[in-house]
Amino acid sequence: MKFFSGKDKQKKKRIEQILLEQYDSYYRLAYSYVHNEADAGDIVQNGAYRAIRASHTLRKDEYAGTWVYRIMLNEIFRFCKVEKRNVVSLDEIPVEQGREDVYEDMDLQRALDSLQPEDKAIVELRFYEGRKLEEIAQILGENVNTVKSRLYRSMKKLRLQLE
Repeated sequence: MKFFSGKDKQKKKRIEQILLEQYDSYYRLAYSYVHNEADAGDIVQNGAYRAIRASHTLRKDEYAGTWVYRIMLNEIFRFCKVEKRNVVSLDEIPVEQGREDVYEDMDLQRALDSLQPEDKAIVELRFYEGRKLEEIAQILGENVNTVKSRLYRSMKKLRLQLE
C-alpha cells in the first residue's frame, strides 16, 4: 500500500481536476488518431489512470496541464503501436447525418493521418486545440524552434496532399 504525503495529495487532486476539465480535449485528440469512440475512451481512461498513479512524480505544479497532455499523447502512441495491425480505413467509418464534426472534411483527415504521429500531434495541438507553440514544446519536451520547423514541414506536406 502506498501512502501519499500532503504535497502528493495536492498534486493528485490537481491532476484529477485537470483531467475532468480537459476530458473532451483528450478524447478528441485520441479519437483523431483511432477513429473509434470506444478506443478513444479507453485511451483517455488509461492515460488518466497513468497520470493519477504518477502524480507524485510531477515536479512543478504550473506544468501539470502540459504534463498530463504528454501522458495522453504517450498513451495514444502506445495504443497505435499495439493496434497497428487493426487499423480501420476512413472509408469504412459511417458518417452520421446532421452531425457537425471537427473533421468533417475527410480529405483533410486522410492527409492528417498520413503524417507521423508526432507531427500530427503538433498540427492538432496548434490548430484544433489552439495551443501556443511554447506550450506545445513543453508538452512534447522539445525546443520551440524544433516545434516551429516541424509544424512548418507538416503544413507543407498537408498542402501538397490536399492539392
